[in-house]
Amino acid sequence: MSTRVGAYVRLTKPRIILLLLVTTVPAMILAKGGMPSLWLITATLSGGAVAAGGANAINQYLDRDIDEVMRRTRRRPLPSHQITPHRALGFGLVLGVLAFAFLTATVNLLSAALAIGAMAFYVLVYTMWLKRSSPQNIVIGGAAGAVPVLVGWAAVTGRIGLPSLVMFAIVFLWTPPHFWALAMKYERDYAAAGIPMLPVVAGRDATTLQILIYAIVLVVTSLVLYAVGHMGLIYLVAVAALGAVFIATAARLRRAPTPRAAMRLFRYSILYLALLFGAVALDTLVHVGR
Repeated sequence: MSTRVGAYVRLTKPRIILLLLVTTVPAMILAKGGMPSLWLITATLSGGAVAAGGANAINQYLDRDIDEVMRRTRRRPLPSHQITPHRALGFGLVLGVLAFAFLTATVNLLSAALAIGAMAFYVLVYTMWLKRSSPQNIVIGGAAGAVPVLVGWAAVTGRIGLPSLVMFAIVFLWTPPHFWALAMKYERDYAAAGIPMLPVVAGRDATTLQILIYAIVLVVTSLVLYAVGHMGLIYLVAVAALGAVFIATAARLRRAPTPRAAMRLFRYSILYLALLFGAVALDTLVHVGR
C-alpha cells in the first residue's frame, strides 16, 4: 500500500511543485505589503500544489514513451509499471478538478482560473505540442511555471498587478537557462528520445550563448522589479550579488561547456530563484532602505 501511495506522490513531481510554490508566497507578501493571513497562504499553496501535481501527472502520462527511453526517467511510476497509464491520467484530471474547486471556494475565481490555465498550457501547449516539435519548447512552455506568482498576487488582491507581471517575467526568463543546463547534462538521452532540446538541435556552443544571454536579461529584468515593486536595499543587494554569480557561472559554462559545469549552473539556478524571491519577501517585511 505504501509503495502504491509513494508512486502516486512521485507522479506529482513534489520537488518541482516545491520550486513553484517558492515563488508564490513572496508574491503574496509583496501584494499585501506585509504578511497575508496564514489561512490564505495555506489555501493558495494547497490549491496551487494540487493543480501543479495534476499537470505533472498528466505530463508523465503523455511522456511515458519518452520516459522509457531516457535513463533519467526510467524509474518513474509509469515506465517502471507501478501505475497503469489510465489511472495516472485519471489521477491527474481529478487533481485538476479538485484544485479548481478548492481555489474557487477558498481563495477566489481568478486564482483558480490562473492555476488551471497554467495546468492546461503545460499539458496542451508544452507537453503535447512544443516539447516534441521545437527547440524553443522550454522557452514558451516555461510560461506555465511562471504563473504561480500571478496566482499568489491574485489571491491577495483579486487582480493582476504590474509587479506580478515583472515577477512572472523573472521566472519566465529564468526557466530556459535553468532547463537548458540540465538538457546539456542529458543531451544523449534527449537525442535518443527524439526530443529537439536546444543542445541536441543547435549544439553546445549555441546553447551556452543563449544561456548567457538569458542570464543577463534575467538580471536586468530583476532590477526592473526594484523600481516597479518599490523594493528596498535588501532586494537591491540580493539582485546584484545573486545576479553577478549567475552571469559569472553562465560565462564559465560558455568557456567550458562540460556536463559538470552545466550541472553547476543548474544547481545554482535553483538556489538563485529561491534566494531572489526570499529577498522579495524579506525586503517587503523589513522595509529597509525605502
